[in-house]
Amino acid sequence: MNMRIAVASEGNAVTGHFGHCTNFNLYDTENGAVVREESVPNPGHRPGFLPNFLADRGVNVIISGGMGGGAVDIFNERNVEVVVGASGDAKEAVLSYLKGELKSTGSVCHEHQHHGDCNG
Repeated sequence: MNMRIAVASEGNAVTGHFGHCTNFNLYDTENGAVVREESVPNPGHRPGFLPNFLADRGVNVIISGGMGGGAVDIFNERNVEVVVGASGDAKEAVLSYLKGELKSTGSVCHEHQHHGDCNG
């Protein structure tokens, strides 16, 4: 499966807070391997902007150290998987995710009809 994975970063390290990162590292993956990388500067933190900015760029998964509930909700609405609780090297986090080793430590809803059942 081909995916585009974004990592909220400070340079090449996963940032602790999504909205205040310096840049987003974008990784295009095919069959569990990274085939293309690019870094995009954070265009600026304003409510609701960044999740749509990334979704519009074709991102399927966002990896970050932490993220506010508002951003999580927008990513979920845009069918972007949210993985929080990551740290260390951005590319290593992506490779761990591809191997199934990096799982979100946050509560993320994929079932919109059960939205009320989720704990934030």
